[in-house]
Amino acid sequence: MNPSLTSSSSLSSSSSSSPSWFSGIVRGGRSSSLKMSSNSAVAVAVAADTAGPVIRKNQFRGVLFKYGPNPIQVAFKTGEFKRQVIFIGGLTDGFLATQYLEPLAIALDLENWSLVQFLMSSSYSGYGTSSLQQDAKELDQLINYLINKEDSEGVALLGHSTGCQDIVNYMRTNYACSRAVRAAIFQAPVSDREYQATLPHTASMIDLAAKMISEGRGLELMPREADPSAPITAYRYHSLCSYNGDDDMFSSDLSDDQLRMRLGHMSNTHCQIMQSDGRSREGRNRIWKSLPV
Repeated sequence: MNPSLTSSSSLSSSSSSSPSWFSGIVRGGRSSSLKMSSNSAVAVAVAADTAGPVIRKNQFRGVLFKYGPNPIQVAFKTGEFKRQVIFIGGLTDGFLATQYLEPLAIALDLENWSLVQFLMSSSYSGYGTSSLQQDAKELDQLINYLINKEDSEGVALLGHSTGCQDIVNYMRTNYACSRAVRAAIFQAPVSDREYQATLPHTASMIDLAAKMISEGRGLELMPREADPSAPITAYRYHSLCSYNGDDDMFSSDLSDDQLRMRLGHMSNTHCQIMQSDGRSREGRNRIWKSLPV
């Protein structure tokens, strides 16, 4: 469903003299940027020599565990620290979803934070038959596991693409474990609706999805041409593709009031936006102002 996105805001080395690139978000809350240590290149070599989280390219060292009763509910954690950054991927994502996870794991290890990647019902091709609500439930189960089984002292949520919608929705639920969230990072927040609007079949498929929902068939599957990548229910298609759908949080044509309604509850959470290519400057700046960055 998402266009192909490659972050132009990838975690790269910086000239900053402070080695604590991550602490500004979870402590200060209004850090102007999220950067790795200036010694990040050295950190890669050091980590390799001292049993760090990354052995070599595409090879992580850590613990694989189940965090919930469903077969898909598996997570992978690097490091044995009491604080965790939870990576929440976008549509079709699973383990090792982005290239920056390797340098991120190394940098977090130097800051005494673990990186957690996890699978949920919407991972890989499961997004079409899941929902933001289901994602929130499973994210809460993961955080509950980290608190009760790993003695977690707090987590930070890092969303990529549609994973950003998951963060916004989760923080709206008021689940008990959401109080453990110390910060939220939005990397490449994307409008699935605006992308889908560029495809010729979308308008007719939205009409079909709306009709199916009105007839009580929202959990039934759409025709294959609606999304050739994965089976998708009428509800999920409508959520992703229609104006004011449940997933419609970062579109550039939303009014300031609409953005406040969708994002205003995040004012109690330290937030950081890391923008990728593909959004107008005006839309980017308006979303930026809607979050307590």
